[in-house]
Amino acid sequence: MSTRTRILEVAADLLAKSPDGEISTRAVCEAAQVGAPVLYRQFGDKEGLLSAVVDHGFDTYLATKRARELSSDPIEDLRNGWDTHVEFAVTHPNLYRLMNSPSMHKPPSSALESHQILTRDLERAAAQGKLRISPDLAAQMVMSANVGVALMLVARPATFTDPDLSRRVRDAVHASVFTPEAMYGTAPAGDAAPAAVPAGPGTETPAAAARLGALVRQSPPAALTTVEAALLTEWLEKVSNAPQAAASA
Repeated sequence: MSTRTRILEVAADLLAKSPDGEISTRAVCEAAQVGAPVLYRQFGDKEGLLSAVVDHGFDTYLATKRARELSSDPIEDLRNGWDTHVEFAVTHPNLYRLMNSPSMHKPPSSALESHQILTRDLERAAAQGKLRISPDLAAQMVMSANVGVALMLVARPATFTDPDLSRRVRDAVHASVFTPEAMYGTAPAGDAAPAAVPAGPGTETPAAAARLGALVRQSPPAALTTVEAALLTEWLEKVSNAPQAAASA
Protein backbone atom coordinates (compact mmCIF):
# COMPACT_ATOMS: atom_id res chain seq x y z
CA MET A 1 0.00 0.00 0.00
CA SER A 2 1.38 3.40 -0.96
CA THR A 3 1.87 6.17 1.58
CA ARG A 4 -0.85 8.24 -0.10
CA THR A 5 -3.38 5.39 0.07
CA ARG A 6 -2.54 4.70 3.72
CA ILE A 7 -3.09 8.36 4.63
CA LEU A 8 -6.40 8.42 2.76
CA GLU A 9 -7.69 5.26 4.40
CA VAL A 10 -6.68 6.47 7.85
CA ALA A 11 -8.30 9.85 7.27
CA ALA A 12 -11.49 8.24 5.94
CA ASP A 13 -11.67 5.98 8.99
CA LEU A 14 -11.15 8.89 11.40
CA LEU A 15 -13.80 10.90 9.56
CA ALA A 16 -16.35 8.08 9.73
CA LYS A 17 -15.78 7.67 13.49
CA SER A 18 -15.68 11.38 14.32
CA PRO A 19 -18.67 12.43 16.46
CA ASP A 20 -18.76 15.90 14.90
CA GLY A 21 -17.41 15.13 11.41
CA GLU A 22 -14.12 16.95 12.09
CA ILE A 23 -10.60 15.57 11.82
CA SER A 24 -7.18 17.17 12.33
CA THR A 25 -4.10 16.69 10.22
CA ARG A 26 -2.17 15.92 13.42
CA ALA A 27 -4.49 13.00 14.21
CA VAL A 28 -4.19 11.74 10.64
CA CYS A 29 -0.39 11.91 10.75
CA GLU A 30 -0.25 10.05 14.07
CA ALA A 31 -2.62 7.31 12.93
CA ALA A 32 -0.86 6.92 9.56
CA GLN A 33 2.57 7.16 11.21
CA VAL A 34 3.83 9.86 8.88
CA GLY A 35 5.21 13.32 9.48
CA ALA A 36 3.30 16.47 8.59
CA PRO A 37 5.68 17.28 5.69
CA VAL A 38 4.80 13.96 4.07
CA LEU A 39 1.08 14.68 4.31
CA TYR A 40 1.41 18.19 2.90
CA ARG A 41 3.70 16.99 0.12
CA GLN A 42 1.03 14.50 -0.92
CA PHE A 43 -2.04 16.75 -0.60
CA GLY A 44 -0.87 20.35 -0.42
CA ASP A 45 -2.99 21.40 2.56
CA LYS A 46 -5.86 20.21 4.75
CA GLU A 47 -8.48 21.10 2.14
CA GLY A 48 -6.56 19.09 -0.43
CA LEU A 49 -6.53 16.13 1.96
CA LEU A 50 -10.25 16.39 2.68
CA SER A 51 -11.08 16.70 -1.00
CA ALA A 52 -9.03 13.57 -1.69
CA VAL A 53 -10.79 11.76 1.18
CA VAL A 54 -14.16 12.59 -0.36
CA ASP A 55 -13.07 11.34 -3.77
CA HIS A 56 -11.53 8.22 -2.22
CA GLY A 57 -14.67 7.37 -0.26
CA PHE A 58 -17.15 8.38 -2.95
CA ASP A 59 -15.25 6.37 -5.55
CA THR A 60 -16.88 3.18 -4.26
CA TYR A 61 -20.33 4.69 -4.83
CA LEU A 62 -19.43 5.97 -8.29
CA ALA A 63 -17.95 2.62 -9.28
CA THR A 64 -21.44 1.09 -9.16
CA LYS A 65 -22.74 3.85 -11.44
CA ARG A 66 -19.85 3.51 -13.90
CA ALA A 67 -20.30 -0.25 -14.17
CA ARG A 68 -24.10 -0.36 -14.25
CA GLU A 69 -25.91 -1.63 -17.31
CA LEU A 70 -28.28 1.00 -18.61
CA SER A 71 -31.87 -0.12 -19.06
CA SER A 72 -34.05 0.93 -21.96
CA ASP A 73 -35.93 3.21 -19.56
CA PRO A 74 -33.87 6.22 -18.44
CA ILE A 75 -36.69 7.32 -16.09
CA GLU A 76 -36.35 4.15 -14.04
CA ASP A 77 -32.55 4.51 -14.09
CA LEU A 78 -32.93 8.06 -12.77
CA ARG A 79 -35.28 6.92 -10.01
CA ASN A 80 -32.75 4.30 -8.95
CA GLY A 81 -29.95 6.86 -9.15
CA TRP A 82 -31.80 9.19 -6.78
CA ASP A 83 -32.44 6.37 -4.30
CA THR A 84 -28.84 5.10 -4.28
CA HIS A 85 -27.60 8.68 -3.79
CA VAL A 86 -29.74 9.11 -0.67
CA GLU A 87 -28.81 5.65 0.60
CA PHE A 88 -25.11 6.46 0.28
CA ALA A 89 -25.56 9.74 2.18
CA VAL A 90 -27.41 8.08 5.05
CA THR A 91 -24.82 5.29 5.24
CA HIS A 92 -21.84 7.71 5.17
CA PRO A 93 -23.14 10.88 6.87
CA ASN A 94 -19.81 12.55 7.74
CA LEU A 95 -18.36 11.92 4.31
CA TYR A 96 -21.50 13.23 2.62
CA ARG A 97 -21.66 16.38 4.75
CA LEU A 98 -18.00 17.04 3.95
CA MET A 99 -18.61 16.58 0.26
CA ASN A 100 -21.28 19.29 0.31
CA SER A 101 -19.64 21.60 2.85
CA PRO A 102 -19.39 25.32 1.93
CA SER A 103 -15.84 25.22 3.30
CA MET A 104 -14.80 23.08 0.33
CA HIS A 105 -13.91 25.88 -2.07
CA LYS A 106 -13.05 23.49 -4.88
CA PRO A 107 -15.74 20.86 -5.63
CA PRO A 108 -14.38 17.31 -5.34
CA SER A 109 -14.02 15.58 -8.70
CA SER A 110 -16.47 12.93 -7.48
CA ALA A 111 -19.22 15.56 -7.23
CA LEU A 112 -18.56 16.69 -10.80
CA GLU A 113 -18.59 13.12 -12.12
CA SER A 114 -21.86 12.38 -10.31
CA HIS A 115 -23.44 15.41 -11.99
CA GLN A 116 -22.12 14.31 -15.39
CA ILE A 117 -23.62 10.83 -14.97
CA LEU A 118 -26.98 12.39 -14.08
CA THR A 119 -26.85 14.68 -17.12
CA ARG A 120 -26.09 11.75 -19.43
CA ASP A 121 -29.17 9.88 -18.19
CA LEU A 122 -31.27 12.99 -18.71
CA GLU A 123 -29.88 13.31 -22.24
CA ARG A 124 -31.18 9.80 -22.89
CA ALA A 125 -34.59 10.77 -21.53
CA ALA A 126 -34.66 13.89 -23.72
CA ALA A 127 -33.73 11.89 -26.83
CA GLN A 128 -36.78 9.68 -26.15
CA GLY A 129 -39.07 12.70 -25.88
CA LYS A 130 -39.59 12.26 -22.12
CA LEU A 131 -38.12 15.54 -20.89
CA ARG A 132 -40.00 18.85 -20.59
CA ILE A 133 -36.87 21.02 -20.40
CA SER A 134 -33.21 20.86 -21.41
CA PRO A 135 -31.07 18.13 -19.80
CA ASP A 136 -28.70 20.71 -18.28
CA LEU A 137 -31.47 22.58 -16.47
CA ALA A 138 -33.15 19.33 -15.44
CA ALA A 139 -29.84 18.09 -14.00
CA GLN A 140 -29.52 21.23 -11.87
CA MET A 141 -33.06 20.81 -10.55
CA VAL A 142 -32.77 17.10 -9.83
CA MET A 143 -29.31 17.30 -8.27
CA SER A 144 -30.13 20.24 -6.00
CA ALA A 145 -33.27 18.50 -4.74
CA ASN A 146 -31.51 15.15 -4.35
CA VAL A 147 -28.65 16.69 -2.37
CA GLY A 148 -31.05 18.79 -0.31
CA VAL A 149 -33.11 15.80 0.78
CA ALA A 150 -30.01 13.74 1.53
CA LEU A 151 -28.46 16.52 3.63
CA MET A 152 -31.65 17.02 5.65
CA LEU A 153 -31.92 13.30 6.37
CA VAL A 154 -28.27 13.25 7.45
CA ALA A 155 -28.17 16.53 9.37
CA ARG A 156 -31.65 16.57 10.93
CA PRO A 157 -32.90 12.98 11.26
CA ALA A 158 -35.03 13.87 14.28
CA THR A 159 -36.98 16.43 12.23
CA PHE A 160 -37.24 14.66 8.88
CA THR A 161 -38.80 11.40 10.05
CA ASP A 162 -41.17 10.51 7.18
CA PRO A 163 -39.78 7.28 5.68
CA ASP A 164 -41.32 8.20 2.32
CA LEU A 165 -39.93 11.75 2.25
CA SER A 166 -37.20 11.04 -0.28
CA ARG A 167 -39.57 9.23 -2.64
CA ARG A 168 -42.18 11.98 -2.36
CA VAL A 169 -39.69 14.71 -3.21
CA ARG A 170 -38.16 12.59 -5.97
CA ASP A 171 -41.51 12.02 -7.65
CA ALA A 172 -42.51 15.67 -7.30
CA VAL A 173 -39.27 16.88 -8.90
CA HIS A 174 -39.38 14.26 -11.62
CA ALA A 175 -42.99 15.23 -12.42
CA SER A 176 -41.82 18.78 -13.04
CA VAL A 177 -39.08 17.80 -15.51
CA PHE A 178 -40.54 14.72 -17.25
CA THR A 179 -43.60 14.53 -19.48
CA PRO A 180 -46.77 13.07 -17.91
CA GLU A 181 -46.61 10.14 -20.33
CA ALA A 182 -43.11 9.27 -19.15
CA MET A 183 -44.10 9.52 -15.48
CA TYR A 184 -47.29 7.50 -15.67
CA GLY A 185 -45.92 4.96 -18.07
CA THR A 186 -42.99 3.93 -15.82
CA ALA A 187 -44.43 4.01 -12.29
CA PRO A 188 -42.69 1.31 -10.24
CA ALA A 189 -44.84 -1.63 -9.16
CA GLY A 190 -46.34 -1.09 -5.73
CA ASP A 191 -45.88 2.68 -5.85
CA ALA A 192 -48.71 5.11 -6.30
CA ALA A 193 -48.57 6.88 -9.63
CA PRO A 194 -46.62 10.11 -9.17
CA ALA A 195 -48.57 13.33 -9.27
CA ALA A 196 -47.52 14.43 -12.74
CA VAL A 197 -47.74 18.08 -13.57
CA PRO A 198 -50.57 18.67 -16.07
CA ALA A 199 -49.30 19.14 -19.59
CA GLY A 200 -51.24 22.32 -20.24
CA PRO A 201 -51.22 24.28 -23.50
CA GLY A 202 -47.90 25.07 -25.05
CA THR A 203 -45.79 22.45 -23.24
CA GLU A 204 -45.47 20.20 -26.31
CA THR A 205 -43.10 22.63 -28.01
CA PRO A 206 -40.56 22.82 -25.12
CA ALA A 207 -40.58 19.02 -24.82
CA ALA A 208 -40.04 18.65 -28.58
CA ALA A 209 -37.23 21.21 -28.46
CA ALA A 210 -35.56 19.33 -25.59
CA ARG A 211 -35.74 16.10 -27.57
CA LEU A 212 -34.40 17.63 -30.78
CA GLY A 213 -31.61 19.35 -28.86
CA ALA A 214 -30.52 16.03 -27.32
CA LEU A 215 -30.57 14.33 -30.73
CA VAL A 216 -28.52 17.12 -32.30
CA ARG A 217 -25.91 16.83 -29.52
CA GLN A 218 -25.77 13.05 -29.94
CA SER A 219 -25.50 13.13 -33.75
CA PRO A 220 -24.82 16.59 -35.21
CA PRO A 221 -26.47 16.83 -38.67
CA ALA A 222 -23.94 16.54 -41.47
CA ALA A 223 -25.71 19.32 -43.34
CA LEU A 224 -24.78 21.82 -40.63
CA THR A 225 -21.40 23.29 -39.85
CA THR A 226 -20.09 23.08 -36.29
CA VAL A 227 -21.07 26.70 -35.71
CA GLU A 228 -24.56 26.16 -37.14
CA ALA A 229 -25.09 23.06 -35.01
CA ALA A 230 -24.00 24.94 -31.89
CA LEU A 231 -26.34 27.81 -32.74
CA LEU A 232 -29.25 25.43 -33.33
CA THR A 233 -28.58 23.73 -30.00
CA GLU A 234 -28.54 27.11 -28.25
CA TRP A 235 -31.89 28.08 -29.81
CA LEU A 236 -33.47 24.75 -28.90
CA GLU A 237 -32.30 25.09 -25.32
CA LYS A 238 -33.87 28.55 -25.10
CA VAL A 239 -37.17 27.16 -26.37
CA SER A 240 -37.12 24.16 -24.03
CA ASN A 241 -36.33 26.33 -20.99
CA ALA A 242 -38.67 29.20 -21.87
CA PRO A 243 -40.48 30.72 -18.85
CA GLN A 244 -43.92 29.99 -20.32
CA ALA A 245 -43.16 26.28 -20.13
CA ALA A 246 -42.58 26.57 -16.38
CA ALA A 247 -45.63 28.80 -15.94
CA SER A 248 -47.93 26.33 -17.68
CA ALA A 249 -46.64 23.59 -15.38
